[in-house]
Amino acid sequence: MPLIYMNKGKQIYYLHQGKTKTGKPRYHFSMKDKGILTETIPEGCELYEHPANAQVFLRTKRPQIVTDIERYLVKKYLKKLNRPHHYLFDIKGKIITIFESNQNVDDLKAMFKTFRETTYRPIMRFILEDKKRRIFVAERFCFKGSIDDWINIGRSDSLKNLLKAYLI
Repeated sequence: MPLIYMNKGKQIYYLHQGKTKTGKPRYHFSMKDKGILTETIPEGCELYEHPANAQVFLRTKRPQIVTDIERYLVKKYLKKLNRPHHYLFDIKGKIITIFESNQNVDDLKAMFKTFRETTYRPIMRFILEDKKRRIFVAERFCFKGSIDDWINIGRSDSLKNLLKAYLI
């Protein structure tokens, strides 16, 4: 039976296997169920769903730099926000990125009972600056036309202190 994954938008993805020009195996996810489907994720790889658009990828496993406790703290502080379902987070390496919904999810769900998908944009991130002392720096995405980039918004501190300062 092929490996099947349903993303947060309720779209089905199938894991496909192919070959590179040199004959080595190559894997990818697709919404098509035709072709050579495989049952398991290859050794050293992991499934990744992008939080902004729910696209599914197969990627090389990455070392976990952000701890489970830090992951829990981000989840906890996002839940404290007025509309916690408007926010998602993603961790890549030493960067924790907070995403905000581009649409009013509640209004869309009320209008369309079968509403399935919303998109998200990155608005804030916390970057691990000192691995030993677990010190992070906070950045906010600036949407001014002349900048459109990440800007530093404050001091370096523990993740918990930065979350308290910027997510409440």
